[in-house]
Amino acid sequence: MDSHGQYEQQVVWAVVDSGIGPLLLAATREGLVNVVFHATDAVRDHALGRLASRLGSEPVEDPDSPLLAEAIAQFEAYFAGERHDFELPLDWSLISGFNRQVLRELAAGVKFGHVVGYGDLARRVGQPGAAQAVGTAMGSNPLPIVVPCHRVVESDGGIGGFGGGLETKRQLLALEGVLPQPLF
Repeated sequence: MDSHGQYEQQVVWAVVDSGIGPLLLAATREGLVNVVFHATDAVRDHALGRLASRLGSEPVEDPDSPLLAEAIAQFEAYFAGERHDFELPLDWSLISGFNRQVLRELAAGVKFGHVVGYGDLARRVGQPGAAQAVGTAMGSNPLPIVVPCHRVVESDGGIGGFGGGLETKRQLLALEGVLPQPLF
């Protein structure tokens, strides 16, 4: 407990290697709370500072934490091509409102190897004119890969944007069989 008799939010993190570069995984007692692409030292430090500010607790590096063990194992299996679905408790506290509604629909309704358009996803949440807002929700996704914003594409066949970079999006879609693997 802190000095006010409140339980402090425990946040643990680790950087793991993946097929798309280092990922920072952070978890609370509620579940996985954040996944950050390209977790170089500078990116990691920025993300940890933001987590501390948002969650009110200094994240602690603990790659052996039971709070992270299953997430790490499932990410390894995903990138090895052995897992298609993540089955993890998620802490949704970094996102709210429309963005949370859209991301929950995405997580539940767009499976491995499939894609959905921004407008289609907007219609699924009862907001048919909100394709741009869906794009904003994708950009604010604190749990990429697990909540698969890489599976959201433009209705005209374009790949769309991606917070982890377009090459990372292409690699994830290729891993899932949606795009051909690059030749080189």
